Amino acid sequence: MNQSFPTKEKLKSAILVSKLFTEGSSVSKYPIRLVFMKLADEDVKIKAGVSASKRSFKKAVDRNRIKRLMREAYRLNKHLFFDTIEEGTYGFMFLYTGKEMPTFEKLNTVMQKIHQRFEEHLKQ
Repeated sequence: MNQSFPTKEKLKSAILVSKLFTEGSSVSKYPIRLVFMKLADEDVKIKAGVSASKRSFKKAVDRNRIKRLMREAYRLNKHLFFDTIEEGTYGFMFLYTGKEMPTFEKLNTVMQKIHQRFEEHLKQ
């Protein structure tokens, strides 16, 4: 499986994002919360987006850095999510809920734990 994060896998539709927050389920492992839901069949297994709060990080450079680190952590671990999903398409939104600037190592390990929680949630 290639480890890229192409445009077609990015969650960009404002309609889908709002639907995700109103109807989606979520799993958390501090400092990341994953909101997800099954979408109408698309051409990819997962459409993912990342977000960092403006309230916690006033400067855009800080928010952008967090989002970049989260995208990278997702990109490196997305094969886990792809292997977990048997059929259908899911919409993912990763929210950074921490108050301090994270390290990449921390986000990477949390991303793996988020995957475990997501897998447990699907088995229920």
